[in-house]
Formats: sequence, structure tokens, C-alpha cells
Amino acid sequence: MSSSGYPLSFDKEPNAVQVGKTADGITTITMNRQHRRNAVDGPTGKKLTDALLDFENDSSQKVCIFYGANGTFCAGFDLHEVAKFEEKKAGYTGPRIAENERVEGRNIGPIGPSRMQIRKPIISAVSGYAVAGGLELSLLGDIRVAEEDAIFGVFCRRWGVPLIDGGTVRLQAIVGLGRALDMILTGRGVGAKEALTMGLANRIVPKGQALSEATKIARQLITFPQGCMNVDRTSCYYAVYNATSFEDALSFEYDNGIKVIDSESVKGAARFSKGAGRHGKFDFEGKL
Repeated sequence: MSSSGYPLSFDKEPNAVQVGKTADGITTITMNRQHRRNAVDGPTGKKLTDALLDFENDSSQKVCIFYGANGTFCAGFDLHEVAKFEEKKAGYTGPRIAENERVEGRNIGPIGPSRMQIRKPIISAVSGYAVAGGLELSLLGDIRVAEEDAIFGVFCRRWGVPLIDGGTVRLQAIVGLGRALDMILTGRGVGAKEALTMGLANRIVPKGQALSEATKIARQLITFPQGCMNVDRTSCYYAVYNATSFEDALSFEYDNGIKVIDSESVKGAARFSKGAGRHGKFDFEGKL
């Protein structure tokens, strides 16, 4: 049985999650349930989890782009399935809300990977709605690229469905407690421009351009020395979520950062010394 409650062999929607990989290390994971505005049911959540774990475990892949097809990022957990839960009394065997289940030691949420801290860079390319659980999934991204008509929101406020996929944890860390509570308590929609001002969106692009912009960013990231970039990224997350004190955060930063000095920093400094990347230029191959 999968964490969703379905037997692993049961798959009505084999294309609900699509995965593409490039030879230079960019994985694109696409939610594709147009008839449900990419709302996630149990089997889809399982596919998303598997896809992200595969990205992490594939040493050839360096950056992930998380995307929703057909003009919508994700409308959240599939409420059509939630509405069926009462039917379990009459033999309902469909997807159920997962209970703090773990896969490969990772905490798996009702819509799959929402509670995971992804171990390599991930960019959320947001078009249309990223609401309820879809908002929570978008928060997996280190960077969110939003199209100009994108809407973020806790729309599940209207139906008595709580944020149990990391929304109350990640949202306040990204936008601050006051702004997070405004969104969480009212359930109001936040457009792309407001999302940019509060730090929820990192970049705004014209309609239909989120995926291409996210791909541009990903192509920049894969040119950098990967050990250094990932050590810095991990240190940021440790300081926000795991550090017991300011001193603990600083110690973690140093103890892990020092490990890449010999493997990457010395080589990088030598290249700079020979003239590469002067005056803040990035138009050179950053790989060591």
C-alpha cells in the first residue's frame, strides 16, 4: 500500500505528474490534473513524493523546477476526495489523509512532499492559482517565480480545511508572522505584485513565462560550484528552522562551510586571481 491508501498498482492517472530531466542537471516536475486544476489526491501526492526523492537521489541532477501545467500551479488537496471520506463507513477504499508517515526517513504530508525539506535547490514556477495546499507546495521552492496574474491564498479557510502541509511553518518564515497571519486568518487572495512586496514571490513575469524564467534561473545555478552553493543553502535553512541559538547557527555555518574551502574555494580564488569574474561579472563558466 502507498501512503495515500491506494495499492501501488492502482493508477487511474498515469500522467498526473510528469518528470523531465536534462543532461546538464535540471529536473522539471509538472503537476498535470487539468480537470481538477492540479489539485492533489492521494496517488498524485505519492507520485510527487517519489519524483522529488528521485531528484534528490540522482547525482546527475542539480536543480529542480516545480510547475503546474495548463495555467494553474495547484488548487490544493482534492476536496472531491475529502468529501468522500465519510464513505469509508460503507467500504470506501480511496485516498486518505496521511498521518505523519515517513518514506526514506522523511515526513510525508497529505499532498505528498509538502513537509519535506528538499536537499537541493528547487524553484517554483507559479501560474494561475497557488492556493490552500497549492500554496503550501509552492513554499517548497527556494525561489518562487510568479506570473503577473498569479494568486496565492489560503482558500481552504472557507471550508474548514486546516493547513497541515507546512503552511503555518513555512509561510511565516518567508513573509513574517504578521503577513502570514493576515493570509491565514482571512483566506484572502494575494496577487503577484503584493506577493512580491512581501517576499512571497521573488520575481514577476508576464503570463505564460514562469516556466521559461525558472529555467533561466536554473541554468544559472547549475554553472556555480555546487558544494559551496548547497552548503550555504543548507545553512540558511538550519538557521531558520533548526538552530537552538544564534551561536548554534553560526557554528553550523562555519563547521559546514569550511568543508568546501579545499574542494572549491581555493580553485575559485585562483581563477579570480587570473582575471575571471572581475567587477562582479557572472558571464563566465562558474564550474570548477
